[in-house]
Amino acid sequence: MNESTAVELNLQSDESRNISLFGYELIREFVLPEVLGKDTPEILYWAGKSLARKHPLNTFDDIIEFFTRASWGQLEIKKERKDEIEFELVSPLIVSRVKSKAEHYFQIEAGFLAEQIQHQKQVIAEAFEHPVKKANKVQFTVKWDRKDTI
Repeated sequence: MNESTAVELNLQSDESRNISLFGYELIREFVLPEVLGKDTPEILYWAGKSLARKHPLNTFDDIIEFFTRASWGQLEIKKERKDEIEFELVSPLIVSRVKSKAEHYFQIEAGFLAEQIQHQKQVIAEAFEHPVKKANKVQFTVKWDRKDTI
């Protein structure tokens, strides 16, 4: 079985697994920035887009479920307008990131959201992260131009 098949099986499985927050955060907040350097946010954004292309989702509910299964947190749609959507993400991981001294990149999630909305709406989309440190959450704004179709 190749890696891709193993990931697909895990995505389809209802079995819940525990992950170590410590191990996850070590990789995400220290190892990746060390390897990627000053381009970390941009590379993570494009990695999120690539991940979304490999796992296209057809509904907002599917996106919300993916975030939960990926242990990214609880995603909620806060506002939807004709050319943008605002999401809010809460998670224990966000709390630990805010308390640490590390940079707070949520670019994987932003890129993932941009690509999923682009897929669903068939327009070019871009996402922006807005960490809200005092509330221990992250807000994302996904914007598009309905005239900029794919």
